Amino acid sequence: MTGIALWGGVECTVNRVADRYRDQVRLSGHHDRLDDLDRFAALGLTAIRYPVLWERTAPDGEPDWSWPDARLKRLGALGIRPIVGLVHHGSGPSHTHLLDPGFARGLARHAGAVAERYPWVADWTPVNEPVTTARFSALYGHWYPHATDARAFWVALLNQVDATRLSMAAIRRVNPAARLIQTDDLGLTCATSPLRHQAEHDNLRRWAGWDLLAGRVGLDHPLFALLTPLGLADRLRAIADDPCPPDVIGVNHYLTSDRFLDHRVDRYPEHLRGGNGQDRYVDTEAVRVLDPLPGGLAEALRATWHRYRTPIALTEVHNGCTREEQLRWAAQAWDTAHAVAAEGADIRAVTPWALLGSRGWNTLLTADGVYEPGLFDVTAATPRATALATLWRDLAAGRPRHPVVDQPGWWQRPDRLTYGEARPAMAASDPGGRPLLICGGHGALGRAFARACAARGLAHVAAGRDRLDVTDSDRIATVLRELTPWAVINAAGWVGVDDAEADEAACQRINAVAATALARACASDGIACLNLSSDLVFAGDIGRSLVESDPPRPLGAYGRSKAMMEAGCARLPGSLVVRTAALFSPHDSDAFAGRLVSALDTGRPFPAASDHVVTPTYVPALVDAALDLLIDGVEGIWHLSGGEAVSWAEFGRRIALACGHDPALIRPVAGVDVHGPAPRPRYAPLASERGPLAATLDDAISRFARERAVDRAAATPAASVRPRHAPRNDQSVPVSASSPKLASQCSPI
Repeated sequence: MTGIALWGGVECTVNRVADRYRDQVRLSGHHDRLDDLDRFAALGLTAIRYPVLWERTAPDGEPDWSWPDARLKRLGALGIRPIVGLVHHGSGPSHTHLLDPGFARGLARHAGAVAERYPWVADWTPVNEPVTTARFSALYGHWYPHATDARAFWVALLNQVDATRLSMAAIRRVNPAARLIQTDDLGLTCATSPLRHQAEHDNLRRWAGWDLLAGRVGLDHPLFALLTPLGLADRLRAIADDPCPPDVIGVNHYLTSDRFLDHRVDRYPEHLRGGNGQDRYVDTEAVRVLDPLPGGLAEALRATWHRYRTPIALTEVHNGCTREEQLRWAAQAWDTAHAVAAEGADIRAVTPWALLGSRGWNTLLTADGVYEPGLFDVTAATPRATALATLWRDLAAGRPRHPVVDQPGWWQRPDRLTYGEARPAMAASDPGGRPLLICGGHGALGRAFARACAARGLAHVAAGRDRLDVTDSDRIATVLRELTPWAVINAAGWVGVDDAEADEAACQRINAVAATALARACASDGIACLNLSSDLVFAGDIGRSLVESDPPRPLGAYGRSKAMMEAGCARLPGSLVVRTAALFSPHDSDAFAGRLVSALDTGRPFPAASDHVVTPTYVPALVDAALDLLIDGVEGIWHLSGGEAVSWAEFGRRIALACGHDPALIRPVAGVDVHGPAPRPRYAPLASERGPLAATLDDAISRFARERAVDRAAATPAASVRPRHAPRNDQSVPVSASSPKLASQCSPI
């Protein structure tokens, strides 16, 4: 239906930090899964950015073709055109690096060998994001060879440009029709007036890779005057005399690509403060400071078209965030590409990036970091399609989008503004659109879901019992008809585990009969429904952690009510049941952790069972994960827990330590001494065969302690904090280059 093609891309970075290589293809498991390519084909991709990387294929000189042979053959059978990459944020095998004079010719030899092996490949990206890679490797020192000066940056960039030129020459000796698709991150830098010169320099530097390849950096180009004192004039002349203009310019633009430089460093946290050797300043995300926000994806595409008049592809679209924010950015990027194309720009393709997600970008690939799902989530043995996979298929086919897509992303909401002094007030926005209905919205869990929805910009209705009694089937039908929610969360229910022993019929009426009726009503209207279950559906007598496929065998009335609900919801379309355990939250003073810390605050000892093992689960993490699953359209039973099996006593000691209390105040006792009459399993930790909860228990306890401290100090004005969602291209370490005086591309403030 559209002239803009749908490409795809696997996050395939192989970067080096000191002597350690991080290989995203191995970290995602794609190295061992040929059938991933069939999953990609089902998305409707016409092309895919795909690695035959130097470091992976020929790390010791002699190439091993077995891995790319099988993959490129399968891509051909699936009708997907590969866009072959040769280094991706890499510095080559261990015998070379970006400052090595032999780097360019070494990569060209590899390029020639790859072309000889696959002469039918038409599209190539020998070096991914050369400007970005040079910055991170030779200016900021994050990646090998860890240089931190201006000349090293320019040498690294020129070496990558030469590597691209020589590689394409080698490839075209085999296939004269081969095309260069040259990618780089493209952002706009804005600044306060005293830093105008640095912003001008950054806004020149962002075009450097493409300008050099296009042969534009001659005597009249500002870069020539900048690089000549560094002894690089002869290299510039050589490149200008033998250019290699891209056939397609690949623009990669992230929500945090646009930057803001501020000399008023006292307005920002210490970790953002740096400088260029002459000026001290902060380099932060423009989206977190400026209102109105300049630049953005549309301006990046327009500026690229006006500068080069060369076909453009949007070659990376990704947002490492919660699911609805990923969906919103994907849809906005697709729509923006079409809007700019309608203005006359030649936009060839949009590329959903990180098809299998990525790991460690929150650390800029300097440490293991966190995993961010993409179109597929690979935390389980078999990759699971997320809502992103559905959305991209729908975008390409012109089908309706998920309801959450129509609500504004965090970058469009007032709470995006994090740093600096007060700016012009922005009206609070109502997300609008079809809501998410939260039954039991006034309870602790319902309030947690409502808080998460508000933070994530999800339109929602938190209905208490006064508005929606889940035992009233007629009222359920009326509310569903009035609100037309896209999903329902049942956070209502009988919560008294011990009380259930005295009135099991009432517990079952609420937890099983009403919950099943709600799920059935939702199913009949095509509405997704989430119900919550418990580790108490298990007897805990098999001596190992329990997974979704283990049969329930409850010991008490409460567990029986939840097992009955699970059975009633089984096989209902759109029905998701989340089993969880030992919930704790800084906002729930009645749960174990809340009662424990309240006692320790006054110096009182606190008894905790040492013979009952559970998997404590942090409510905010549970809620976020459950919302992601609900948006993904997941059905069936899913275990969401903290993942680590500990006794209540050990859990208590770790909570005490995190909150600054003496762990000796936790008094280990037998479970029968602290629990009520309901029988409880002694060993029922929850694990998952479908995909674990992302947060570790240690991380969750740390968050609990921090957020509890924030709540207690709520009357104190909050200090500026780092944005919650770490950006994929968080260039928070300022540059160290001298700056020419050029026309500013962004109005200073």
